[in-house]
Amino acid sequence: MLRVHFTSEDLARVRVAPGPDFLWEITNSVQTLQRRDGERVFGAWRRWARPRLSGGRTLLAGLLPPRGYSPDFLTPTAGDRTTLQAALDVLMSTPHPRLRTDLTQLASSPRPPDWVRSLAAGDADALRGLGDALHTYQLEALAPYWPRVQAHIDADRAVRLYSLLDRGTEGLLDGLGPQFRWRPPVLEVAYPVEQQLRLEGRGLVLQPSFFCWPTPTTLADGALPPVLVYPIQHATDWAGPAPGTGAGQELGPLGPLMGHTRAGILRASLTGCSTVEAARLLRVTHPAVSQHVNVLRAAGLITTVRRAGRAFHVATAEGRALLVTEARAGLR
Repeated sequence: MLRVHFTSEDLARVRVAPGPDFLWEITNSVQTLQRRDGERVFGAWRRWARPRLSGGRTLLAGLLPPRGYSPDFLTPTAGDRTTLQAALDVLMSTPHPRLRTDLTQLASSPRPPDWVRSLAAGDADALRGLGDALHTYQLEALAPYWPRVQAHIDADRAVRLYSLLDRGTEGLLDGLGPQFRWRPPVLEVAYPVEQQLRLEGRGLVLQPSFFCWPTPTTLADGALPPVLVYPIQHATDWAGPAPGTGAGQELGPLGPLMGHTRAGILRASLTGCSTVEAARLLRVTHPAVSQHVNVLRAAGLITTVRRAGRAFHVATAEGRALLVTEARAGLR
């Protein structure tokens, strides 16, 4: 059990991260790739990814076992992490004492990799090798699926916004999922080990993660800026068909795809909307909205998540780009 202790100041400083974090998705997916559970969600992606991966996968697996401790320095909390290269630059500048502390703890586990000692000593070649392995892994295993990762996390953020608007920060914390229980002033989180995280006025970043599985995770060192990474809900067919071959790829720009109602739903999904809200806004029936949503989702323009019996629809990167194109062309 992980227990996160809040003060009133911390409750005012809770925020949801603005999007997927490159390094958290890399580290979580490396661990998920080595597991066998979660077949319904990750099975198709695992079968697609494993044959594509080059030698760096072995190096990363040594640092990121499927269970147990993984080094905090692999997911830095400071600096610019808006692009993969920016995130890697932050990681590559990790101070030697942090490397030594984290990797000494990793080396206490059974069968540590032979090269961990060089990395712990701050060896420049070892650190460059790690950066190259992370970059290559992202390109091989995650980049083709990144728009889907982004879309799912955007959808999750929309759900969190509804929780915040309906019930405030405490409602946001209480609504994170069945693995969380809000017992003021403590958030109890299903966790493989006993850990206490005392925020002490520092606030908390909630980081939605596509590949976090099966439980939420946080940094081992409670002195680092607090972050709580939690699994999002997935569409069961997110990993298939393979990128670039999906149904709807041939639908192209607006053309016959867009009628008044579908365009209206896509615009409403820019900030996230439920089926009920879209029906009310466009003055159509709920079944009609669902029918149009199915077309937009098959075309890769929106994604849908469900919470407490409500379906929330959020525009994907492709859907947002289409709306930008429409606005620039003056079609509204």
